[in-house]
This record gives sequence, C-alpha cells and structure tokens, in this order.
Amino acid sequence: MKVNSLLKTALALVLTIVPGAAIAESEHPSEVKSTDNQPRSQPANTASPVQMLRTLQLMQDQIAVGSTEAHMGQRGLLTILDNRFMDLPSETWEDGKNIRAAIAFVLSGGNPQILRKLLEMSNPVIPIDDRSLVEGTLAYVEGREEESKGKLLSVNVKSLPPMLGAQLALVQSALIVRTDPKKSSELLDLVRLQAPGTLLEEGALRRQVFVASQTGDMKKFLALSSGYLRRYRHSIYAGNFRQRLASALTRADFGKDPALFDGIVEMLMDLEPDARRDIYLLAARSSIDQGQTHSARMLAEKAKELSEGDPASTARAKLYRAAAMIVSPETIGMAVEDLKGIDRTKLAASDAILLDSALSMAGQIRVMPGDKTADNSSKPSPPPSDVNSQQAPEQLQAVLKAQDALSRIDKLIKNQVSTVQ
Repeated sequence: MKVNSLLKTALALVLTIVPGAAIAESEHPSEVKSTDNQPRSQPANTASPVQMLRTLQLMQDQIAVGSTEAHMGQRGLLTILDNRFMDLPSETWEDGKNIRAAIAFVLSGGNPQILRKLLEMSNPVIPIDDRSLVEGTLAYVEGREEESKGKLLSVNVKSLPPMLGAQLALVQSALIVRTDPKKSSELLDLVRLQAPGTLLEEGALRRQVFVASQTGDMKKFLALSSGYLRRYRHSIYAGNFRQRLASALTRADFGKDPALFDGIVEMLMDLEPDARRDIYLLAARSSIDQGQTHSARMLAEKAKELSEGDPASTARAKLYRAAAMIVSPETIGMAVEDLKGIDRTKLAASDAILLDSALSMAGQIRVMPGDKTADNSSKPSPPPSDVNSQQAPEQLQAVLKAQDALSRIDKLIKNQVSTVQ
C-alpha cells in the first residue's frame, strides 16, 4: 500500500462520524453507543480519543513489520491527530477512558502539550489517580526522570487496560533498567505478553535482548535475539537492532566459550546471507576496537565465508581477520602478507586507517627482541603521516578509536612476548 493511500485510509478512520462503526477499542462491548444515544464525552461528528489512538496504533503496528509507507505516513498522521486532540471540548475529559487514551497517545509520539492542557483545566476535575498518571507521563516524555519515577513506578500496570498497561510497563522498564535490570526484563516480558504483534512488542523484544546481554544471561540473549530476527527482521528498526546486536557480541569471549559462538551462528541462520555477513563484519570490527582479538578472528572468518562475489566485504573481512592475527607470533607473518594484499580502494576511510595502523603495529612487533618471526631485513612500517589533520571530524573519532584499540593490542603483545621469553 502506497504512503498516500495508507494515510488516506488512516484519515478516513479518524474522520469517521459514525462512532459505532469506527475501530474504537472499548474496555467493554456495552460501552459502544449508537449515534442516536451519543454520550456527552464523545461529541457527534468527531472521532473520540480512543478511536484516534487506535488508528495511530494500527499504523505503528505496520512499522513493526517493515512498512516504510507507514513510517513515512506517521508524521503526517501525528500532526493531524495532535490538532484534533487539542481541539476536543472539555467535556470529552469527563470520561476516564479518554484521559487514558490521551496518555497512551502521547507515549505513542503525540504532542505532550495535550497532557499539559489536561492538567491546566479546572473543569472537569481529573480524578487523582488519572492526574498522577498524566503528571508522570508528562514528566517522562519531557525528560524529568526522577519525577516520573515518583509518579509511575508505583503504578500497577496489570490493573490498566492491556495496551496502556503495556506502554507503561515499557516506561517503567526504561526507568529502572540501570538499577534493577532483572525487574526491567520482567516488565518487558509483560509488555510482550499484553501486546503481541504490535510495535510495543517489537520495542520490548529489542530492548530485552540488550538487557540480557548486559547482565550476561547469554542463554536468554540468544533466545530473544532469535525471536526478534524471526518475527521482526523486516521492522523499520531492525537495522538499528543489528548494529546493537553486533556491539553486544563483543561482550562475549568466544575463545573461552566456543559453544556460545556456535549458538550465535545458529541464531543468525534466520537471516539472509548478506544480513548475516554484515553483522559478522560489524561485530568483528567492534571486537578489534575492544581488543577481543580471538573473537574478532572467528567473526571475520565467518564474514569471509559469506563475502564471495563482494570485493568490498571480502576486503573488510580480510582486514579484520589479519588485524586480529598480528597479536600471535605464530600468525603474524601470515597476517602481514594478508594486510599487504588488501586493495585499500575497497575500504572505507576508517578501515583504511585501521589497515595503516595494523601494518605499522605489525612492523613494530616483528622487530621486538626474541620474536622468531623477525628477519634482519624487516623494518617497522612508518606510521600514517599526518592522518589526523586530514580527516573530517566524524572520521577523526574513528582514527583515535583505532589507535587506542591498537595501543591496547600493543600492550597485550608485549606481555605475550615477555611470557614467551
């Protein structure tokens, strides 16, 4: 469905003037009123807050399964809905269901000024429980974390309608993830249980993968990652997920736990070969930066297996593999030959810098006393000349990061050589 037709369909739902025929998500079927008996809180000829919220959620659920049209149309729909929420008459908010719809709307990307308007109204008076939810939500979306904790962490999300409960569980999880990752993960379990197949579930699963990684629960990390890749690999946010997944893989030492690496390989089999290759490459580069050379070599070798027919990916895989191999006296000779054979025109600027730094580092290693791989004709490769001053600001960070990583590798090598001696 094209973006224009999708947006038109959404707007048609928003502009529905027959409330009983709209897609409202009522808490009880008996709450759906006929047009002949229109409730005061739902003025005639306009969509209710619940209807508008549900329309937005339907579009966002399409984003979770990869609809770029929905992603593009969301901004226009939000603009229209923001205006419609702000224009609703004050009697609309006599119904607590509409207040909770406004809270959910703002948590879905709506304008926070809607909640501020509710708090400033003198008539009707918002019930104390709903007022606390409104205040806490407004504090959260405006970045006032401590205030939002005081208002929202005490809320029993299971007592709320399922979708709003799922949204607030997602918020609670974010608020406590640094201090109580176990409880944060339990809340994300609740989100996935209450909102299956929605953008909420996609977001919860994506977050929970990294909570498991940070807490070292690699069994759960693998299970959740596999679940995400099977169900949401086409999500608009899947690219971000894969980058963070590659970064998370650097926390594992595959040299000490080969079975874990086998689990990673099996998990990634759910992806297309090109996607698998890209994750292996990202993870290999991140492992080099973190000094995890054994892991980097294993990841780069898997990337190389999937790089046939793609010269740029092949060059990257060879670079990361060779950069990892220079730490070992047994493999440094092979690594140098591989580094010299790489076509630097196939590399991005940051990888070309890594290539120069690796060659320079290898030259220094090979002339260390006691290194049996050195020969009399070996000379240290000169460091790249004036590299930093020639790089754009965004590349300078990559230069410094590569130099810092290779400095750590240099210390590792010196310790290893001292041990051999």
